[in-house]
Amino acid sequence: MAQKQQRKVNWFAIWISIGVVVALVVVAALVVWMNSASSGPGETPKASNINSETGAISVGEGSNTLDTYIDFMCPICNQFEQSYGETIQGLVDDGSVTLNIHPISILDRASQGTEYSTRAANAMYCVAAADAEASVPFMKAMYENQPQEGSTGLTDEQILGIAKTVGVTGIDDCVNSGRYSKFVATMTEKTPVKEGASGIGTPTVVLNGEIVDLTGDPQADIVNALQ
Repeated sequence: MAQKQQRKVNWFAIWISIGVVVALVVVAALVVWMNSASSGPGETPKASNINSETGAISVGEGSNTLDTYIDFMCPICNQFEQSYGETIQGLVDDGSVTLNIHPISILDRASQGTEYSTRAANAMYCVAAADAEASVPFMKAMYENQPQEGSTGLTDEQILGIAKTVGVTGIDDCVNSGRYSKFVATMTEKTPVKEGASGIGTPTVVLNGEIVDLTGDPQADIVNALQ
């Protein structure tokens, strides 16, 4: 009788041990999954005009590639758009280049905690995924309404209003939830850094794989380089 009771106790102990091991394995797997989820690229915008590997929003179908890395809080990016935008659009229109726009976020620190750069870049992806043709008009409109560096930036409601002016609606949840914010952060880290520079700068312009030294002259910097 005592031996039977002893066997029952032993089996109970064994099953308890197995249960503990299984629980530890589950917890470990959960921790790994949570760490992967928190450090992963987040939700990726899915559209034919958006490269999920590079984050590029492509405009045009030219044989040459012109990649621009921009931050919507960056005043120099705005100056770049004013000085180079028309020339670049002309090169897109005549089939000379494919423009790859990379909305990144390096100036969140300059928006009093509202993370404007990330929110604006996220909105750019929301717009591009909803309507490819609205990508450049939205970018231009965002610069026309660019907030001062160091301010809180535009609200999500104001950004949605700008999207509406270029014909894009129905992206409220995408903008308000920051759907692609983690994707923006991941793509920002992939921004090429000019040799000798201390870190990522905006705008960064890359023509056919080579970083362009901007002089303020789009003809010399881009057009002549294509010839």
